[in-house]
This record gives sequence, structure tokens and C-alpha cells, in this order.
Amino acid sequence: MADSNFIDYVKIYCASGHGGAGSTHLYRAKYIPKGGPDGGDGGRGGHIILRCNPQFWTLIHLKYRKNIHAEDGEKGSGGLRKGKNGQDITIDVPVGTVVKDAETDEVLFEMVEAGEERILCRGGKGGLGNDNFKSPTNQTPRYAQPGEEGEEGVFILELKLLADVGLVGFPNAGKSTLLASITSAKPKIADYAFTTLEPNLGIVRYYDDRSFVMADIPGIIEGAHEGKGIGTRFLRHIERNSVLLFMVSVEEDDIAAGYKTLLAELKQYNPELLTKRRVLAVTKCDIIDEEIERELEKSLPKRLPHVFISSLTGEGLDKLKDMLWKELQK
Repeated sequence: MADSNFIDYVKIYCASGHGGAGSTHLYRAKYIPKGGPDGGDGGRGGHIILRCNPQFWTLIHLKYRKNIHAEDGEKGSGGLRKGKNGQDITIDVPVGTVVKDAETDEVLFEMVEAGEERILCRGGKGGLGNDNFKSPTNQTPRYAQPGEEGEEGVFILELKLLADVGLVGFPNAGKSTLLASITSAKPKIADYAFTTLEPNLGIVRYYDDRSFVMADIPGIIEGAHEGKGIGTRFLRHIERNSVLLFMVSVEEDDIAAGYKTLLAELKQYNPELLTKRRVLAVTKCDIIDEEIERELEKSLPKRLPHVFISSLTGEGLDKLKDMLWKELQK
């Protein structure tokens, strides 16, 4: 994974700018040797801002950008001139980015709307100049406020892909082949386990110019919630999917048991995933006939929408699209 362009986890240090100090300047002119205070305020320190950019789909641009510092505000000066504000730094992140405090692992906020902006570290306020402190009893104050310090911290950015349908299945269940068959995505496909080492997204075209987004997640094995196989590294990507498409190959000894194993892994990882709508696709049906399909159907979970498909021959793919669209509308 060292050379992968898909980066969904980064840890960065951010520090906003300090506010500039207020000025203690006293007005002086040729015929005004003892003018009053005219010190200007200091400028605000620069913010660190996160912006949700739908054109980004990975955090790779932050992989080697570990320390981010915004500019300090400038000091105020005479003539009531305010110091210049420090320049803000805006960091683009993909839709679906979760921001956490690295020390406490607390979720600070999530970026889910295109164009949304959130201040991660707020710049320090500029100090007030001495002009703000003059009074009838103190007409020439010779003091001003220092600028406030900026904020700093170490933050974790995690990406959770936003997709309508998430594919859930064992390695080599045919998830990548399905994605390639019904979308324009071109995932890596091979006849061995863990071909998919990073999530892939594709757009499924439906009738009347309608469409939905499908995400292929690396395969799950029994014990994934304990870190076996690829573990839970990619399970978070299905937390935002509206519908989960469980895929079990006809090559499995017990299709219903395989489905229950997948369901148990999701429950161990996050019980809330079981509240999502589910569809079961029995894959690689080009290697069996209709009679075997009818026998297998008797053992499948009741009340669970299911379909027999073959991504190679196209069997059941239109029916699968109809079922997924129906579930999405619910």
C-alpha cells in the first residue's frame, strides 16, 4: 500500500496564527509635540480552515504535509493603522472526511456537504491599540493589548466514502467484477483473495437518466473485527452507505451461513450497520443451472431480498439494479 494513491487516514499538526500586538504610539507633529494616543489595533492571526471539495476523493495531498502553520497577524501602528490580518490557510478535503482530536480520539466534526467550510484552528485576536484606552482621566495611555495566541493541535483526518450501495462479501466473491460490469469503474480483478486492497467507486446508470453510486470494499473474512485479514481498516467506508449488498459465491458450502458470518462481522464492528437495508446477491451463477438455483433458494434467509447473478454472462444484473433502486427509494 506504500505506493497507493488512495489515502484515507492522515495525522497532521496544525497551528493558527497569533494575533498582532496593539500599538502604543502617541501622535507627534511639528506643532503638536504632545498629541494623544493613536496606536492602531493588531491584526488577527490566520485561521486553519477545512473545505469540503467534491473534486477530491483521497487524502493523499496531506500525506507528506504533516505541519501546517498559518501566518501571524501584524502589529498595529501609529495613525490608527490596524495591522494586517494573517493569511488563512484553507485545506481541501474530500466529502465524507471525519476530523478527530488525535489525543482523545474524539470526533470534532464531519465534512459531508460540498463547499462546506469549518475552522479547525482559529487565529488569535489582534490586541487593541492604546487609542482604545484613552479616557478623561487618562488621556495618554502608554499601554496596549498583546495579541492573543493562536490555537494548535494534532488532528486525525479519516475518510468515509459516501456511496448509495456498499458491497460486502468475502475475498474473491466477485465484488470487483460486478462493479466493472455495471459501472465504468475499472478495479483490479484477479482470481485470488484480496485483489481489492482499496475501495473503488462506480456510478450505476439506471433508467431515465437516474443513477446511484456503488462502492466496492476490500473483502471481509471471519475475525475481521479483531484485525484479521485486512481487519477493520476499510469497514468504516460502509457506515454511510444507504444499502448494503451482501455478495456470496455459489462456490461457498453454505450460502446462508456465509451471509450470517458477514453480518456477524459487521455487528461486531458497529451494531448500527444492521439497521441499514440489505440485499443478498448469490454470485458466479454461470457455473450452475436453474435447477440448482431453485434448490439453493430454499436455504436462503427469508424476508431478505435476493437475486442470483453472473457478472460474466449478465444473468440477473438488471433485476439486481431494480432491487437496489427499490431499496434506495425506501
